[in-house]
Amino acid sequence: MRPARTLARRGALAGAALALAIAPARAQAAIGGPFSLTGGAGQSVTSQDFPGKFLLIFFGYTRCTDDCPTTMYHMALALAEMGAAAQRLQALFISIDPAYDTPAIASRYATLFSPDIIGLSGTPAQVAQAVREYHVYTAPAGQQGGAISHGDLIYLMAPDGSFLTAFPGSLAASTLAARVAAAMGG
Repeated sequence: MRPARTLARRGALAGAALALAIAPARAQAAIGGPFSLTGGAGQSVTSQDFPGKFLLIFFGYTRCTDDCPTTMYHMALALAEMGAAAQRLQALFISIDPAYDTPAIASRYATLFSPDIIGLSGTPAQVAQAVREYHVYTAPAGQQGGAISHGDLIYLMAPDGSFLTAFPGSLAASTLAARVAAAMGG
């Protein structure tokens, strides 16, 4: 079952990446938007809480055994490789599994990879809104273990909240670091 699920998810991801690449600019502007979630200490975190910062956002869940740990590891290494340029950036991990991933769990998970990644979760309605705003692919993958099939894109948002680009979660850390830095203007 896993190979078929993985192939189906990769097919969906390839289609989403292609759509992002060929979509007109006005359609791309629709990616992203306001969110209100909760951080690990119980504090409200909104899309407006990072003035002047680029946002590097990955949607996943802590019990994921496929892409999430690898993507989070690559993000952490990319942040470290970017050095001082990473000061202009805030990395976020947004859980797509609010039933299991409390804000505290999402926060602990993110900091396992890097103290520079903020882990967020929220109510099912809050998470659903963020997923909608960013056009994140999610679907139940089956009844076993609560698996969730989901996209592995990493979104880069400009300081004004506009969508800049998305990167596949499978990018090597050095490639991700170089592409993020280039998209941020060096």
